[in-house]
Amino acid sequence: MVKAKYLLIGSVEPYSGKTGTILGLAPLLQDRGLALAYGKPIGTRLGDAATEDWESDVAFIRQKLNLSDARSPVLSLDTTTIEKRIRGTDTTDYQRILRQTFEGINGDLVLLEGAGTLWEGSLFNLSARQIAEVLDASILLVARYHSPLVVESLTKAAQELGDRLVGVAIGDIPPDQLEDTHSLLQPYLEQQGIPVLGLLPSSSVLRSVSVRELVRQLQAKVLCRPDRLDLMVESLTIGAMNVNSALEYFRQGFNKAVVTGGDRTDLQLAALETSTSCLILTGHMAPQPLIISRAEDLEVPILSVNLDTLAAVEIVDRAFGSVRIQEPIKVECIQKLMAEHFDIERLLH
Repeated sequence: MVKAKYLLIGSVEPYSGKTGTILGLAPLLQDRGLALAYGKPIGTRLGDAATEDWESDVAFIRQKLNLSDARSPVLSLDTTTIEKRIRGTDTTDYQRILRQTFEGINGDLVLLEGAGTLWEGSLFNLSARQIAEVLDASILLVARYHSPLVVESLTKAAQELGDRLVGVAIGDIPPDQLEDTHSLLQPYLEQQGIPVLGLLPSSSVLRSVSVRELVRQLQAKVLCRPDRLDLMVESLTIGAMNVNSALEYFRQGFNKAVVTGGDRTDLQLAALETSTSCLILTGHMAPQPLIISRAEDLEVPILSVNLDTLAAVEIVDRAFGSVRIQEPIKVECIQKLMAEHFDIERLLH
């Protein structure tokens, strides 16, 4: 039996696109005849439902990619576990557990999803580099483009990862910056000995969030059209002006969420007449029956939240670009982007 090879997808900051990269990379590898498996050595989502979320993530990826095998995290980076390690009451050899968990996994290539950063898990001897050493894995580094200074974090990471690094992929590049990344950043990184395997343009679809996810994060009550919670929200608009100004303002956004007071019937009507994916009402006031009726007709969910406008806006704003990729439209989008903008042959070589 041929021993599986391992490829760890890592990043220098959270929400850089590791899961998306795996979802986009897998079909390209499967098309070339490779049997794939998946593993997530470290779970970093905190909270009571963290373990359930990990299991859901692993099950989703295994099912979506039709994988032969998938393994759940060997370590939870929750507050209790971290405190025990710092106090010295947890002396577990997590590298041994890691090796045992991933020994004999079925597949030609195992795609490992790294933690939020390359250094998370180092307290437990499970940093990205340490995981790679234990499993003899190669590392593909993904980064989200913020500015040309992305080269700083990538070159620093490359120095730390050494010959474990097989290449980097930069995503979420604004269309007006694509040419510069190809003509300036890519040659610079290549000169530093860092193979650039992918330069992926930004996508409003990938940065969007479903109404269902907003309901979960806002702990909102759904007042109508619970059957339309899979609508995607691409932008956020605050309704807090006079109705004449609001209508023009609302027309500028597409597939948007509008946050406004439950008593602002005029703004709610104006929002419903434009490209709105959901209304988020604050202020503990129920909307007028005519608003509910109009939203039902237009198939726009209305959410009621026990929050003030500022708090609601902050939660929605954080959700963009930092939610799990599980909606079919997002999976299809990242797979198309990877097929067009990622050099799979160079990776395999």
